[in-house]
Amino acid sequence: MDPRLNDAPCGYFSITTTGTIDAVNQTLSDMLLYDKEELIGRHIETVMTVTNKLFFHTYFYPYIQLYGHVNEMYFSFRASNQQEVPVLLNGVRHERDGESFIDCVVVEMRKRIEHEKDILQTKTKLEQLYRETNEANKKLELLHAEYETKQQVLTSLNEQLEALAATDPLTGLKNRRFFQANLLANIALYQQTGLPFSVFMIDIDHFKKINDTYSHPIGDLVLTKLAQLLLSITQDEAIVARFGGEEFVILMPNMDEESGFAAAQTYCAQTAAAPWGEYNVTVSVGVATILPEDTDANVLEKADQALYASKANGRNRATHWASLAKAEG
Repeated sequence: MDPRLNDAPCGYFSITTTGTIDAVNQTLSDMLLYDKEELIGRHIETVMTVTNKLFFHTYFYPYIQLYGHVNEMYFSFRASNQQEVPVLLNGVRHERDGESFIDCVVVEMRKRIEHEKDILQTKTKLEQLYRETNEANKKLELLHAEYETKQQVLTSLNEQLEALAATDPLTGLKNRRFFQANLLANIALYQQTGLPFSVFMIDIDHFKKINDTYSHPIGDLVLTKLAQLLLSITQDEAIVARFGGEEFVILMPNMDEESGFAAAQTYCAQTAAAPWGEYNVTVSVGVATILPEDTDANVLEKADQALYASKANGRNRATHWASLAKAEG
C-alpha cells in the first residue's frame, strides 16, 4: 500500500462484495486498536455492534447496490476494547481484475449527539429514496424487489447466515439449525436483560405405529398437520421448528415456568382434540425454562428429560423440568 494512503489522516478499507476485508490502512487499524494483519481477511461486521450490523445491512449495502457509492453516512465501528468509534463514512464500488470491491474512507467523529442527529437525517433521506425508488422505472423496481427479498432473508436468519437454509422442506417450519442459532441469541438476550424464555420439546406418541399401520405418506401428513396446528396455537414471536423425525421444538420468549407448563398442557389438549379422522394422534411435551447457569445444550437436555418423563408416565401429557428437579430434591 502507498505510504501516503497508509498514513493518511483518515481511515481506509476495501471489502469484497461479501464483506471480507481485503485491505486496510494503518490509520484505521490504529483507530480500531487492531493490528492490520488482524483485520485483513476478517468480515467487516466483526468490528460492528449488532445495531450497526443491522444499519449496515439496511442502508449501506442497498445504497451501494443501487448507486455504486455512499456519501457522508454516519456510522459506528467497535474497537478491540469494545468501545464504539463513531465515523463519517464514504464508499464507492469498483471493479479490479474482474472482481467487485467496495473502497471506503472513514473520518472519526467526536461529537456523539451530532452523530446521532445525522444518523436520523440519513435514515430520513434513505426512506425518501426508497419511496422514490418505488415510483421509478421497471428496472429500478426490479432491483429494489431483489434487494427487499435479500434483506428479508438476511434479517430472518442472522447477519452472517446469508446462504443457509432455514426451513424444513416437509412441514414448512423452521429447521433445527435455525432454531439452535436463535436459541443462542435468546440466551445472550436473557443474560443481558433477565427476561425468561421456555423451550418445549414435543413428540408424537406412537408415531412408528402410525407409519407401520397407515404408511409413511400418512405419517408425513400427520407431521404436516401437527406443524400447522402448533403454529396456529403459538404466539407470533415464538419459534416453532422441526427438530427431527416426529420431534418438534418451540422457543417461547417472555415465558416463565408457570406459563410454560400451562402452554405445554395446551399443546397436549389441543392436539388430542384436533380432528384427525381415523387416526388417533396425541403428543407428549417436555418444557424447560431458562436458568442463569443454562447453556444451549443443557436447556435442550432438560426439555428432553421432561419429555422422557411425560412418555414414561403414560404419554399425552406435559412435564416441566423444574418439577423433576423438585422431586429429586
